[in-house]
Amino acid sequence: MTAEPLMRMRLRVEQDIFVVRQIGREVAQAVGLESQDQTRLATALSEVGRVLLGGGHTDITFTVETIGVPTLRVAMARPEPGEAPRLAEQLQQVGRLVDTMEVDDGGTGTVVRMARRLPIGAPLLTPDRMDEIRAGLARHVPGTPLDELAVQNQQLIGALDEVRAQRDDLARLNAELEETNRGVMALYNQLSQELEDTNRGVVALYAELEEKSAQLAAASEAKSRFLANVSHELRAPVTAIIGLGRLLTDSGSDELTAEQRRQVDLIRGSATDLLTLVNGLLDLAKAEAGRIEPTWSEVDLKVLFGQLRGTLRPLATRPEVEFTVEEPGVPVLRSDEVLLAQVLRNLLTNALKFTESGSVRLSVRRTDGDAEFVVADTGFGIPAELQERIFEEFYQVPGSMPVSGKGTGLGLPYARRLAGILGGALRVDSAPGKGSTFTLRLPLTS
Repeated sequence: MTAEPLMRMRLRVEQDIFVVRQIGREVAQAVGLESQDQTRLATALSEVGRVLLGGGHTDITFTVETIGVPTLRVAMARPEPGEAPRLAEQLQQVGRLVDTMEVDDGGTGTVVRMARRLPIGAPLLTPDRMDEIRAGLARHVPGTPLDELAVQNQQLIGALDEVRAQRDDLARLNAELEETNRGVMALYNQLSQELEDTNRGVVALYAELEEKSAQLAAASEAKSRFLANVSHELRAPVTAIIGLGRLLTDSGSDELTAEQRRQVDLIRGSATDLLTLVNGLLDLAKAEAGRIEPTWSEVDLKVLFGQLRGTLRPLATRPEVEFTVEEPGVPVLRSDEVLLAQVLRNLLTNALKFTESGSVRLSVRRTDGDAEFVVADTGFGIPAELQERIFEEFYQVPGSMPVSGKGTGLGLPYARRLAGILGGALRVDSAPGKGSTFTLRLPLTS
């Protein structure tokens, strides 16, 4: 729906250009355009009127659109068609004074359309207000060209004053910017020097770290090689001692006195403990050296849990400790059956050793695409600050004494390394007096 025009007028002679300029400024002021925009619109109208004047009379229509963004539109039409390309080129610079300018070449003539959006704070243009503007424009008496020239001079003076003020502000800002730039350059040079010094220090630190890392790797390799060699060399004589002790107590050997039999049993017990320690050292050395390669297969956890239940039942002989291996919540897992059994056996053995009463329980459940094996006990518990240290070789929690058997301090470190080899992780949650929960998390697929 087309809005009712505010005003219509016709441009016939050169003097009418001054009238168009005055009317344009009056309309712009009435609808709420700012002072500078009033001048821009009036100037655009006078320039377009001057160009169109040579082709006969020109009809000018002022319209305000209130739907959407309020916009003042001006259409300047003359009856001669075919002039659009030439006029568009002539009015290219004038188009910068308004928001949009279009030159159309219709069948009835050439039309130049201009538009200027009203500012956000402009008064609301209600129908009553529009009628008031129309009435006021109808009563408008155009001034003389001399009056319009005086108005233009005043606008020019105002524009020059504004430009001068902007120039002074620009000079002040340039001076401030120059001063800021000097400060920035000084700071940049200082930071560059500090960064260069820091980089030299970092390079030196990296060189030292690489040297220390190489030394640490060499020491770790030497330690693993030493443990492997010593363990291997000790296994044979220790096994021989155990065998000789068994021969001495055999029924086919000479009868021993009670004291001799007690001493031989002590020797065999000590040799058995030493063999356990040697085997643990050898396994740990293999794991640290990366010599353990898992053999992947589909592991039936129900069968594996049954084997663990039967193997460890002889260790759970105290009636005050309930040993439970639950039915697995995950039926099958792709892993190395031997290494997985070794990790769980170490965890269960450790729990039975340090649980005086209560329970030791093994279970497995599916969690976020992984399998979580949980060994929970009601033993002595571990303080929070020592929970990572129990995974160090030969470390035992101060004050904790195994209820049964002897601990070497190698079972948990070996279990964590095997967990890493299997692609998982081993963690512990514990509190003194509340027992411990060891959780082995492994991927369901590998």
